[in-house]
Amino acid sequence: MTDPNWTIAVHGGAGRLTRQTLTPEQDAGARAGLTAAIAAGSGILVNGGSALDAVEAAVRVLEDDPHFNAGRGAVLTHAGAIELDAAIMDGATRAAGAVTGVTATRSPVALARAVMADGRHVFLAGVAADVFADDQGLERATPGWFETDERRRQHAELIASGGDGFDVDMKYGTVGAVARDAAGHLAAATSTGGVTGKRWGRIGDSPVIGAGTWADDRSVAVSCTGSGEYFLRVGVGHEIDGRVRLAGATLPAATDAVLAEVEALGGTGGAIVVGREGPAHWAFTTPGMSRGMLSAGGAAVVAIYGDEGG
Repeated sequence: MTDPNWTIAVHGGAGRLTRQTLTPEQDAGARAGLTAAIAAGSGILVNGGSALDAVEAAVRVLEDDPHFNAGRGAVLTHAGAIELDAAIMDGATRAAGAVTGVTATRSPVALARAVMADGRHVFLAGVAADVFADDQGLERATPGWFETDERRRQHAELIASGGDGFDVDMKYGTVGAVARDAAGHLAAATSTGGVTGKRWGRIGDSPVIGAGTWADDRSVAVSCTGSGEYFLRVGVGHEIDGRVRLAGATLPAATDAVLAEVEALGGTGGAIVVGREGPAHWAFTTPGMSRGMLSAGGAAVVAIYGDEGG
């Protein structure tokens, strides 16, 4: 018999998210996107579907939503281009797929899922990843579909100021989802456009298995958002897993301790985590993190700011 204790949590990025930095329209748009992502994922879980399908479905919704920094609405590199990263991981088998530097595939997380399903590799990069997407029959999109006026404005301001990739205003973030299904399996997925003004083919933590994305049925599923260079150095996803699985830490204790490690190095951000028994947790060291959660028999919680409940 299956366990009805399914859970899904989503995030739309951590950063300088306050009632002063977001307009009412941005606030409402982000909340609507998070709600739609939860609905897409939970609709699969409530019918006995897999955590893997649920996290992919949730992230695909967020990739198509220009209120977030993934897929449509992704930030621009220093050269004014779009370079997309994504990863997905199945906690039941620890199979994983990841892509980086994607420029022509509409859904990077679907491409990461295809890499995982193919099974010959885990991580594909750049033009070759888009060629693989074509081989798999995945939908293409032009740069004009990904780009938005708001991202062009951000990019122009950055270049005019002489800034670099870390002078972003941190209001639009990476997206991700974690889930536990009725069979007790876990999964995680993350997708991002990176940081505004990034250079030289920069890769953050989001597509790196064990850093920004991790799932293992023995412990936790994790999706991260924040200062990617620091999350890479800590190996946040796997570090949370190790504290839970090997040290017996609770989800809040493990997540808070690992984010404190990131902060001690100079980075900020957040993570959503779901455990093998079904509870979900989130934590962040920024003023806000766009986030949402729903468990079987409960009501959806959607929040943005640090002073909101949930």
